[in-house]
Amino acid sequence: MDYKNSGVDIEAGYKSVELMKQYVAKTMRPEVLGGIGGFSGAFSLSKIKDMKKPVLVSGTDGVGTKIKLAFLLDRHDTVGIDCVAMCVNDIACAGAEPLFFLDYIACGKNYPEKIAAIVKGVAEGCEQAGCSLIGGETAEHPGLMPEDEYDLAGFAVGVAEEDELVDGHTIKAGDTLVGIASSGVHSNGFSLVRKVFPMTTDALIRYNNELGKSLGDELLTPTRIYVKALREVKEAGITVKGCSHITGGGFYENIPRMLPDGIGAKVEKNSYEVPAIFKLLQKTGDVDEHVMYNTYNMGVGMVLAVDKADADKTVAALKAAGENAFVIGETVSGEKEVTLC
Repeated sequence: MDYKNSGVDIEAGYKSVELMKQYVAKTMRPEVLGGIGGFSGAFSLSKIKDMKKPVLVSGTDGVGTKIKLAFLLDRHDTVGIDCVAMCVNDIACAGAEPLFFLDYIACGKNYPEKIAAIVKGVAEGCEQAGCSLIGGETAEHPGLMPEDEYDLAGFAVGVAEEDELVDGHTIKAGDTLVGIASSGVHSNGFSLVRKVFPMTTDALIRYNNELGKSLGDELLTPTRIYVKALREVKEAGITVKGCSHITGGGFYENIPRMLPDGIGAKVEKNSYEVPAIFKLLQKTGDVDEHVMYNTYNMGVGMVLAVDKADADKTVAALKAAGENAFVIGETVSGEKEVTLC
């Protein structure tokens, strides 16, 4: 008896690392010290020390049950982007710049090509966010997980000047809410998605006229990463007073997280076109509208609160950065809650 016969293939682990190196190399920032394969990742603070009052900002998250679709379709190169997005978007919400990222993959059996495909997506996400993938872990769990399944989580660290942190405390009644379009369902609410739609390969690969693509293609579309777009807004000289990443909990839970006491948000539902996937999900599952807005991003992946005088400039900066952006409402005096109208 040896370790391989007990279910853990060390040689497969070595091969996974070799296959992923080409993708990881593309994410390297100048501050990264050493290469992949060590016991830890090292990141130089030489630039940070020149900041006035640097604050480290961190975020951790996973992809949730969206991974089940990757299993069904045997497509594993996009969920890594989702994993990065869920972490770095939270960091960017605070006004920080993501610096580096680490991933954790737990699998029933290490198939090197599959692991490399997952990490390829992680590296792509890091490139989009401008951060480095400086390390990670692939853990083989025979007997605990099915051989063909895995789970994926990540952790990111960013930095911001203390006086540039975005925490919502300056938001006042009459400020404008600017929405940035999502790329679809992103990585939340998939437990409901999997109850509404049949989770079979045939159903997922079949062309859907309402979506203009297959359901599987639509649902596996990676979460949009907003780091560079928010940087463009900052570089345009606009002060972002508050920022909300619309994840699990949708509008009702996430928008209030950026609001100070005594300030609510009024969102106009007809201020933008809700993407077809949400209409199809609501219709097919007979899902109540409140549940939809309390579960999904409904086509808005990020909401910014800016001074009314900066609204047009903010939309223009976001569009120049390649985003679809629109005014979706305003802040009002009252309870710290969202009103849809």
